[in-house]
Amino acid sequence: MEETRFKLTYATMFDPPDILHTRFEAALAKVRADLGKEHAMIVAGKDRYSAQKFNETSPADTDVVLGIFQQGTAQGALDAVETARRAFAEWSGARWQDRVTLLRKAAALVEERIFDISAAMALSVGKNRMESLGEVAETADLINYACDQIEQNDGFVKEMGQDPIKNCVSRNLSVLRPHGAWLIISPFNFPIALTGGPAAAALVTGNTVIIKPPSDAPWTVRLLADCFQDAGLPDGVVNFVTGSGSTVGEALISSSDVDGVTFTGSYEVGMKIFQERARLNYARPVILEMGGKNPTIVSRNADLEIAALGTMRSAFGLQGQKCSACSRVYIEEPVYDDFVSRLVDLTGKIVVGDPTQKHVYMGPVINRTAFDRYRACVKELSAAGKVFSGGQALDSGEYARGYFCSPTIVADVPRDHRLWIEEMFVPILMVSTVADLSEAMEQANQSTFGLTAGFYGSPEEADWFFTNIRAGVAYANRLVGATTGAWPGFQPFGGWKGSGASGKNAGGHYYLPLYLREQIQSRMIRQ
Repeated sequence: MEETRFKLTYATMFDPPDILHTRFEAALAKVRADLGKEHAMIVAGKDRYSAQKFNETSPADTDVVLGIFQQGTAQGALDAVETARRAFAEWSGARWQDRVTLLRKAAALVEERIFDISAAMALSVGKNRMESLGEVAETADLINYACDQIEQNDGFVKEMGQDPIKNCVSRNLSVLRPHGAWLIISPFNFPIALTGGPAAAALVTGNTVIIKPPSDAPWTVRLLADCFQDAGLPDGVVNFVTGSGSTVGEALISSSDVDGVTFTGSYEVGMKIFQERARLNYARPVILEMGGKNPTIVSRNADLEIAALGTMRSAFGLQGQKCSACSRVYIEEPVYDDFVSRLVDLTGKIVVGDPTQKHVYMGPVINRTAFDRYRACVKELSAAGKVFSGGQALDSGEYARGYFCSPTIVADVPRDHRLWIEEMFVPILMVSTVADLSEAMEQANQSTFGLTAGFYGSPEEADWFFTNIRAGVAYANRLVGATTGAWPGFQPFGGWKGSGASGKNAGGHYYLPLYLREQIQSRMIRQ
């Protein structure tokens, strides 16, 4: 990014300089020419192969094999845990300043390789080119932010009070120390950022890590693991294992040698992990981010142009497959028709297609399961309400070999319908009129989830919104996205209720201590 002063974030990606497109296209050509390679797991700093393999294919064209990956075994997963535990003593015993130096090198490599990794991201996940570039840039920032936080907190060593004991000096220290071998299970939708962020937090605080990427998108996570290795992190500190959740994932989750877990994914899987870990011989930390059913409220005092654009961007970015995606909107009745008209008009201009192309906003959903879920939800909602826009599964012509869906807006669905509160994770947005803001807030808080929420209205109403909304990330009058676009150091990201387990947000002031445990060191010297 040295050619320009432009700072790429999710807030700035809508008007990038041409150099970003030029370099992305050059990287895309290079990456396409090298598709189909086999990628190993990494254990103890060495490539490891398994007897069984699986292919990662492009969701935009399932005939294209992006790479061949290892179908790991339960024993192989446990080998990675043992390796991480062996590496822990040396890594945790190193000065935190030395760990910071290595992790900043890894972040620099991510930045250096941003275009190659972003091209792989677009092919692998179906994320459009600017969102792909944004995620890789975010990953570097997450790693650097973790380094910033341990520096600002001086390694999390704090002097406590001295006991008033006669003829003695009693010194007390609060020292935060790492747990051990930490498991990171990352999702397909943000595979590198939601691996890199937790990994950086675990590593800079002295833990070693075992990374289990999503089976739908392991490629970019392997590219991140390469950055950690090439930065010079010692062998065994970062381990990368691939395979099915039912085999590799289950072996890792049920292991008492895993000292902590960070999981990002569905509520159902997250709660299963939480319960499984509770059955071990003692409690260990589990950090969960489990999705959302994110509402936006539109007041009669809203700037409707901004509200419609921000809502559209959050509803249909990454095909609605963000845990922060806007999936339901409550609009005060006096502006309902005007707002919906603007929203439908903007949605109708969305280009669906090959996500590597400059003009495309929406690529494919991730797999056949998501594609079938989209069709099932459209059918169910069409029977219950009215489809204002979209509603078609795109499966012919240029779309025939991928999982493409049209962005869909549905209205007039009864409030007791299950899809008002259940996560769909596809490009479907539900809208409803409300009599007033109190009714809107009641509906917004109804869901089990509490990840993100958006509001458009007056400044005074925004204060009311922040006070009353039950969500971990709340946005008011945001043009770049009603409920999406968090960035480390700006909008730390995490959820309440069924969306998260810690109550602390990644990329913020309170995240690193989740990877540490407190030890009080009390020394008394008799005088």
